[in-house]
Amino acid sequence: MYSMKNQKQSEFVITGCGVTSAIGRGKTEFTTALLQGMHAFKVMERPGRQKETSFLGAEIHSLSCPNDFPKKTWRTASFSGKVAMVTLHEAWEEAQLHGIDSRRIGLVIGGSNFQQRELIQKFETYKENLHFISPTYGFSFMDSDLCGLCTEQFDIKGLSYTVGGASASGQVAILQAIQAIQTGQVDICIAMGALMDLSYLECQALRSLGAMGSDRYANDPARASRPFDADRDGFIFGESCGAVVIERLDSALSRQVKPYASIIGTGMTLDGNRNPNPSCEGEVDAIKTALDQAELSPHEIDYINPHGTGSLIGDEIELQAIYECQLSHAYINATKSIIGHGLTAAGTVELIATLLQMKESKLHPTRNLENPISPSLQWVGEKNVSHEIKHALTLSMGFGGINTAICIKNEM
Repeated sequence: MYSMKNQKQSEFVITGCGVTSAIGRGKTEFTTALLQGMHAFKVMERPGRQKETSFLGAEIHSLSCPNDFPKKTWRTASFSGKVAMVTLHEAWEEAQLHGIDSRRIGLVIGGSNFQQRELIQKFETYKENLHFISPTYGFSFMDSDLCGLCTEQFDIKGLSYTVGGASASGQVAILQAIQAIQTGQVDICIAMGALMDLSYLECQALRSLGAMGSDRYANDPARASRPFDADRDGFIFGESCGAVVIERLDSALSRQVKPYASIIGTGMTLDGNRNPNPSCEGEVDAIKTALDQAELSPHEIDYINPHGTGSLIGDEIELQAIYECQLSHAYINATKSIIGHGLTAAGTVELIATLLQMKESKLHPTRNLENPISPSLQWVGEKNVSHEIKHALTLSMGFGGINTAICIKNEM
């Protein structure tokens, strides 16, 4: 069980955010689309995503190289790498990290096996002409290439590594970033949930597993992503990437950077289980650990951003955990109903969605929640709701029995 011991939780604050998704590139576009419930679901078209079966999802439709990025770096980067650099650029600028000692800045990237689609494309292109494959493939196929791209571009020299936690990777990265500051390795640490670039192999396997939908809505993509609805049939993939800058409050104040929020409690528990099936006990333990560290009673949480994938079993178990933790009074919505499931990126992007809702004092709608499986909860339905978030709880769960929870306090 992970804990932030011997620290005042309010010392850790978020001072910058970057987000790239199918509904918006950058916080301004993303916030507008989120609060309006705009979506980008359709049959996916990116090369390497379709073979025999048409998979639904939400894909980023355009991405351009920022003016200050070297064109050669951009040209040789994978799609996941390009999205990572653009997303980090936004967070970096907002947190005003220019001029800080590069040895005191770190980067933790949540996720693993990011570039599956491009790997299978390489295989199909060069399987008959092996000697023509570029030598750069010798390092670009590794997850650490995302670390290399970002640390080179932004001159980060403190630390950088990837952490794999399946769909909880984005939140695991945040926990590790906090730990890096806590132990004195760096003063500022960026946590990123990287874009997982699925190929048709992963899409088919996840569909066969019963995790990914949608057979029921194959001809109606707009209705396919429906977390917590009785007619859900699995998650719908959505390309996304998020980055948050974490530091101590005194560090932010010394640079006159106003924080979004304080991270006041975290929880991470394991089920000791290789399989994808969820555990109510593990989720409850993670939530209670985060609340205990935050020194909050359940009734002080006024908003929950849940994992909420649209899983037949997972959604039921998650709501059971919310009831058992006495959180049924809090507002709840499902970000994945709008942007899809970003897998490795989900935990970071959904924390950012929470921060942006805090900033706007509005909660985004939940799409396709026509028949909630637990109608007594305080759902945000088809329209956004005005609400000033004071204390929020964000949840992520990953295959392999990984459960995470983060409590944040509004500092805006």
